Amino acid sequence: MTTSVHQLDDGAWLSVNDSRVVNVSDLWWLARHDFCGCEMADFLAEGFVEVGVDPPDVEGRIAGQCIACGESGVTDWLTLGRVVDPERGDFYAVDPTSVHVPERRRRLARSSDRSE
Repeated sequence: MTTSVHQLDDGAWLSVNDSRVVNVSDLWWLARHDFCGCEMADFLAEGFVEVGVDPPDVEGRIAGQCIACGESGVTDWLTLGRVVDPERGDFYAVDPTSVHVPERRRRLARSSDRSE
């Protein structure tokens, strides 16, 4: 089954299989290399610029600004969620306050490796 991914409402929403699943009203916690010079940026997402799929991940580039230093621009590709069961269209959005922290990603990867 094909997974449909696109932006809605001038980049305000990420739609997966015709359901609005992620909006840009959140603060995204980004590591230094992801956006600006702040150690951890509280990034105010203003709009999705591009979205795409790198199976099983749904990724996007987001326009916005760091509320600490004021840097504005567009992020690199960020994981916005994961299509877990393409046959049923199950999609799980990420928690923007945790998944983009590199140390947390490494811990999550190690713990998932141990559970298999």
